[in-house]
Parts: sequence; C-alpha cells; structure tokens
Amino acid sequence: MNINELGVQSYCFRHFKDNAQVAQLVRECGLDKIELCAVHVDFSKPETFGAIIETYRAADVEIVSVGVQRIVGDDGERNFFEFARQAGAKFMAVTFGIASVPQSYRAAEKLAQEFDMKLAIHNHGGYDWLGSAAALEHAFNSTNERIGLCLDTAWALDAGEKPLALCDRFANRLYGVHIKDFIFDRARKPQDVVVGTGNVDLPALVQQIVTNPQVGYAVLEYEGDVENPVPALQSCVAAVRAAS
Repeated sequence: MNINELGVQSYCFRHFKDNAQVAQLVRECGLDKIELCAVHVDFSKPETFGAIIETYRAADVEIVSVGVQRIVGDDGERNFFEFARQAGAKFMAVTFGIASVPQSYRAAEKLAQEFDMKLAIHNHGGYDWLGSAAALEHAFNSTNERIGLCLDTAWALDAGEKPLALCDRFANRLYGVHIKDFIFDRARKPQDVVVGTGNVDLPALVQQIVTNPQVGYAVLEYEGDVENPVPALQSCVAAVRAAS
C-alpha cells in the first residue's frame, strides 16, 4: 500500500462520542481514513448505520475497516459485516475467544466469503491467547485466506514478539497494521509514545508495509492524551511520512 493512504483507529478518539467531531479530528491530524470501533458505532442498531457513514463521507473521511470485533458465531455478528458493506470497507480487525474455535473460525470464513471481506486477527499483547506468533500460526493453519493478521506493533512488543519478524513470517496473510509504539517501565507496564520514539523500528516497518501487496490498510493508534490526542497523532503522522 501507499503510506499516504494512512488512517487512524477511532479508539484514539474514545473521549469524543460524536462522529462529526471525530471526523473533524481525523482531518486535523492530516488524515482522511479511519478504522471505526464500537465506541463510535453501535452495531446492534443497524438503523443508525446510514447516518454514521454519511457523517464520515460528508467530511471526506473514508471508513477503511471496522474493529476490533470478537467473532463467536452469533447471529448478531452479521451486523458488523453489514455496516462494513454499507461503508465500502473491505477489511475487519477481529479476535476469537479460545473456547469458541474452531466453530467461530468457520462462521467468520462464511461471513467473510458472503460479504467479500478480509478479516485480520488483532494480536492483543501477551495476555491475549492470540498474542504470540505460535498461536497466530496455528490460527492461520486452521483457517482459509479470508482470515489474516492485523499486526499491532506495540502489542507485539508486549508479547515479546518482534514486529518486523511477524511481518516476514506472516507476509502472505498480513492484511492490516496498527502502527503503535510502546516504552515499558521496570514492571513492564507499557506506555504509548509517538511512533518511532519507543521500541518500533519505524523506517523498517514502513518499508515492510509499502512493499507487501497483501497489506490493505494501515492505521495509527495512540491511546495516550485521551482528552487531546491530536498533537501526538500529528507527530505520529509526520514520523511515518518522514520514514517512508
């Protein structure tokens, strides 16, 4: 993908519940793409989908993905896919509960096929069963190519994994990237920092993203400064573009 197509995860703006305001904040960051999470979409209310999507279109902000959505095989999960279809998004960041597999894999594959989408497992750190490379490899060996990886670079670090190594190992299934960076204190508690100022080798990561044709989207994620995330996100945008 072209790094100029960079977006942002809406969880960065979790303090702001109004989608029109979120769309404006995305533009203030110098971006025009977003991955929408459940903070900003009530997926149990399909009647609201059209207005939310139109709000972002009016601000010229493209919804490139939704997530992270937990798939267990429940009928209500069709709403995730219906929202994505209406928004024109072809990707969804997902997770699976360990007790629900492999049945939830089959449900996810079926819906992804029906809605012509690619699903990307989000590796959510060392406390998450899908945080390790070994578990991800088992998941991909157990699923078809509708299901791949949404590599969260900071949570990979948290799990003791190397983000660049994961890019290489799962190159054929790398559908999305959450560009995120951590530093850690002596107790291994993570802290969000501007990407490239922590433990992520940003130039090498950007090179991996732009040279892999499987990567369909990449979004920044910065969870610090909850009430005023824009300045740090602007710095993240500048860092990514300078690294390209």
